[in-house]
Amino acid sequence: MKYQIVGEPLPVVICHVDAGESLITERGSMSWMSPNMKMQTSAGGFGKAMGRMFSGEHIFQNIYTAEGGEGLIAFASSFPGTILPFTISPDSEIITQKSAFLASEAGVQLSVHFQKKLGVGFFGGEGFIMQKLSGNGVAFVEIDGYCKRYDLEPDQQLIVDTGYLAAMTSSVKMNIQTVSGIKNKLFGGEGFFNTVLTGPGTVYLQSMPM
Repeated sequence: MKYQIVGEPLPVVICHVDAGESLITERGSMSWMSPNMKMQTSAGGFGKAMGRMFSGEHIFQNIYTAEGGEGLIAFASSFPGTILPFTISPDSEIITQKSAFLASEAGVQLSVHFQKKLGVGFFGGEGFIMQKLSGNGVAFVEIDGYCKRYDLEPDQQLIVDTGYLAAMTSSVKMNIQTVSGIKNKLFGGEGFFNTVLTGPGTVYLQSMPM
């Protein structure tokens, strides 16, 4: 597959796929395509369907396959922001906010990622359930607004206001900390909690949390 991402701040990813190659996407994400792209709707099994539902996606996914030659298909973002491509492998899994998944090659698996710590689930801004992208292939993820990437060294930390975390590699640890001082909590306008991200790994922050 070859692709290009164009059109920020309302981006679209245009994919050129070989004959027989398939792409998986969420319902309603296809924007335009060549006539030889054939669609099949599938839940992929009860367990996977329930996992997608809890992670903020639809139960059913659409699979588009190029038949009889090279095909073209485009997927547009549903809001102003950024479309990020990730090359997924067993050594490079990505955790994203709910509803971030846009499309991927067929070898990528979308599943649920649970926050194991109660405090992070309640106050971390992303809830208990996030999305996990694993397997092999290229995946496209929607980011709200502008995206800023930070590569964290081991034990290096970044404090993030809740909701600004868009994605991170699975090696990054996520925790929370309270804002110090009662006046800061009540009148500072930043809430009571911040998210603490600890490396090693890469984090992707968004400038306009939806």
